[in-house]
Amino acid sequence: MTFVNDQPIGVGSTPELSLRVSVATLARIIFPHPEHGTPMLALEHKATWFPGEDQGQVVVKVQPFGGAVRILDLNSFLSLVGHFNFDSQRSRSEQDFRVFIQPDYWEQVREYCLHNLSMEEGSDLESDPSRELEEEFEDALGILLRPEQYTVKPLKIIVEDQPAPTANIYAADTPPVRIYRVFNIQINDLTLHHMMIANSELHPHQLLQRMALEDAKKSGRGRANAILAAPEAQIHAAYQSLPPEQRGEPLPFADTLLEGNVAAVLEDISVPKYWQH
Repeated sequence: MTFVNDQPIGVGSTPELSLRVSVATLARIIFPHPEHGTPMLALEHKATWFPGEDQGQVVVKVQPFGGAVRILDLNSFLSLVGHFNFDSQRSRSEQDFRVFIQPDYWEQVREYCLHNLSMEEGSDLESDPSRELEEEFEDALGILLRPEQYTVKPLKIIVEDQPAPTANIYAADTPPVRIYRVFNIQINDLTLHHMMIANSELHPHQLLQRMALEDAKKSGRGRANAILAAPEAQIHAAYQSLPPEQRGEPLPFADTLLEGNVAAVLEDISVPKYWQH
């Protein structure tokens, strides 16, 4: 195993840190369609350019809004596992809970996460979704999302005990186990409802591909972000029509591709690879 950091965190001899653990928030963002009131589910529609032969590769995917949970008390986590390593320099700089640990410590780490994510105060982990939500809405809509425009309610905690492939092509050889803290986000601002619908209609899959490629050609990061807004009942029905063992896999939908973790924010959809805390 090759790590991105110079040295794992810990003291003494370094054990094999071969299990990747990802702990993140997911947002189930709901709002009524501004014209007919249909409950809409808002998802992050993003294109990312990766360098390669010819013009490289642009990957477009749809996933729930959300991001990594931050480790607030590194010493507390270190006392539990002895050694660990962040999975990237960015994770290290932001103390994101995207780490490598010894496989034997997974059960202790899982219980540590479940305990801290369930706490209302005094947690060693920061799981409030607001920071990531506001950053991602700015990327997608170019606006500053204000606290009065939405409400947040904890919904559930989901665990994926078996390592599963990641959409990150740079980490494809190290699939992580995952824990998701899922929140219900209700968007209350009518003007924002109109903006989300318009953004979704104006940014189909193919346009996002072109935008990401053009951004890369201009020496940008090679990214394009938008919103996919669709009737929640349609997305629910698409997953419900699949055999349970396929519901955690990428799903073609509306000329694009839903990531497997979209099923994690839906209600009353059984996905065998997840168990709910």
